[in-house]
Amino acid sequence: MKAVTTPPQAVDVVLPCLNEAEALPWVLERIPPGWRALVVDNGSTDGSAALARRLGAEVVHEPRRGFGAACQAGLVAARADIVCFCDCDASLDPALLVPFVRELREGAADLVLGRRRPVHRSAWPVHARVGNRVLAGMVRRRTGLALHDLGPLRAGRRAELLALDLADRRSGYPLQMVVRAADAAWRVTEHDVPYLPRTGASKVTGTWRGTWHAVRDMRRVLSEPPVGAATPVQHTPVQEGRPL
Repeated sequence: MKAVTTPPQAVDVVLPCLNEAEALPWVLERIPPGWRALVVDNGSTDGSAALARRLGAEVVHEPRRGFGAACQAGLVAARADIVCFCDCDASLDPALLVPFVRELREGAADLVLGRRRPVHRSAWPVHARVGNRVLAGMVRRRTGLALHDLGPLRAGRRAELLALDLADRRSGYPLQMVVRAADAAWRVTEHDVPYLPRTGASKVTGTWRGTWHAVRDMRRVLSEPPVGAATPVQHTPVQEGRPL
């Protein structure tokens, strides 16, 4: 069988999914043209996987429950040089990732993050905001990075992300990515993105209990010692005019 090749300008978007059938059409129709949507089904019972496939997405099955498990499965399954991550609940528009990818290709950053800016008070419950603010402060102290959010909208290069050897398979995955990137002297940038009220109930921060579990997972990540000696990644900027 002939091996599948992926053009270097291609982009894969990892969409961790647990019962998001209601939001999937909105999310998938906003994937930029030419990019591939990887919907990682994390045990959905509402037909999300079948719907995603009908809508043209590639579906990856990850039976181990956990946000990190789904994200890592998508990263491993990706074939493009650049991999993006986005929630699958219609709270974030994947089209916002276009300038993130451009920044990577121009060699201006190694990891690009979206700082969520809620468009309405209902988009981000107060307990989730408080938890995020506390964790962001802890991250700044731990890494020295001037970050304000640990949001799920992000972009990086697949090979370098895999080399971070991320081990958390729960809510601490996004934080571990940032911490290990900082330890490796990556250039991490953050940009404001509009944050919309999600479709359906949150599996992580929809309740105080869920927020507490997320904070617990992330505190555990912050307590980990740096992993080995780090070498900054180096990329040659892509020539102007290359398509996204």
